[in-house]
Amino acid sequence: MNTWPRTWREHVGVALVGTRRRPAGALPETPEGDADPAGRLLDQAALLTVRRRAGLLPGTAQPVAPAPEETAPVVSPEAARRLQRILAGEQARVLPEWLETAAGAGYRVPPRLLPDLLDRGRADRALRPHIARAAGRRGLWLAMQNTDWAYLVAVDVGAAAGGDQAVWETGGRGERIAHLARLRRADPAAALTMLAGTWAREPAPDRAVFIATFDEGLSHGDEDFLEAALDDRGQDVRRIAADFLARLPGSAYGRRMSDRALGCVRPEQRTVRGRAQQWIIVEHPQGHDDTMQRDGIPFHAAERVGNRAGWLREILARTPLSTWTELFGVRAMEVVCLPIGGAEAGDHDPHNPHQMHSPHEPHSAKDVHLGWARAAVRQRDTAWARALLKAGVVLDEVEALADLLTVLPAAERAGAAADLIRWVEGHADLLRVLGRIPGPWTGELADAVVGTLESASRQADTARFVAQLCRMADERLTPDAVPRLNEISPQGAESWPVTELAETLRFRHAMLGELR
Repeated sequence: MNTWPRTWREHVGVALVGTRRRPAGALPETPEGDADPAGRLLDQAALLTVRRRAGLLPGTAQPVAPAPEETAPVVSPEAARRLQRILAGEQARVLPEWLETAAGAGYRVPPRLLPDLLDRGRADRALRPHIARAAGRRGLWLAMQNTDWAYLVAVDVGAAAGGDQAVWETGGRGERIAHLARLRRADPAAALTMLAGTWAREPAPDRAVFIATFDEGLSHGDEDFLEAALDDRGQDVRRIAADFLARLPGSAYGRRMSDRALGCVRPEQRTVRGRAQQWIIVEHPQGHDDTMQRDGIPFHAAERVGNRAGWLREILARTPLSTWTELFGVRAMEVVCLPIGGAEAGDHDPHNPHQMHSPHEPHSAKDVHLGWARAAVRQRDTAWARALLKAGVVLDEVEALADLLTVLPAAERAGAAADLIRWVEGHADLLRVLGRIPGPWTGELADAVVGTLESASRQADTARFVAQLCRMADERLTPDAVPRLNEISPQGAESWPVTELAETLRFRHAMLGELR
């Protein structure tokens, strides 16, 4: 019979009251001849501690299931050694690229490096999806054995749970989100039916996350559900639903927005210098009502503009772009180049950006063009994005132009981005544009970035800009740019950012070669 718990409690009791008041009972293993009660107590406590730490009692240990067999091969020894260097702190910023490249090539992380990698994911949430892709089955198995790494179970739960409907009924929040997202990719209609069945019982924060999964497989089959969500009590739910409805061509939401927009923007024939011209005439909205609020047009503009200008921009950003090609009877490029004016005096010439606007309709052209730019991004309309970029009608809104680049086909993006950064004036604006352009920067864009670095390195008072641009480029610029960087030789303390950039690109070049 196991008497250890009782014996230990007795010794603790003796230690509390003192051996003079209560001597400790002898243990069979205690050496004889120790007449000091306190000494005997300490000896026996040491013996009990060793006994306690010797192992679990027979029959109480639970066997650990073995790790599942891997299907993906491990990376090459060279790639593994480089990952070890990265985890040790060398060029640590390229870790996401290493993981994504390895997973994309069908490889996994070596088992011996998984603990260090999983520890890194504890502190850096952004790394977790990359880790989940490259850790293999062994990584998920390890995460199930250590609560510190349990985050990986939630990230990878979609793969672990498969199509089990029980996950939706009984799983945790992360499991349910992952399950719904996977089902939206595989069968959007089934995902909609599943969500609709529990929608009324879900808390508002969860409803917002769940409805965000409609980004996958969005179709007219979702319209009725999204329309009903415009009346949801959760503000984020209403906002996300309105954004999705604005992307659905031919929806009732789009028709409502089109009706509002046509009440503010209309064509008009005007005679300028004896010639008849087609103009765009703008009248800003006169008021705001509950129907506008329901459709996602807030009363207070998010930007530092008047409310009427903010309402117009938001209406146009949510109006189907086909509204304007049908109204004016010409292509997007021709619509964008039309002159814009107010209903009263003060017309805007698109070829003269310094011309004053009417005091009655301030910044009408800018409001219209920004609304169109946001609509092009939301609706992923390539023709309109291309037209707005080529026309250069919102050059003073560099973020809007940079967002338009994401709509272009990949083959056009580098050239258009290179043109854009040549137009931009000022280092601050240039960094804001490049910050919104994901890597890899190749072709014309890479040439333009290196040319900018080369020019800035020869100028005075540009050290901070050069350092910021180099830091931005080290994860995005193609490693093929190293030879040109080697030709840049700024003097003194300003040389280190370019030198470090070249070193990072050489590191990445070798890294990518090892993962092929």
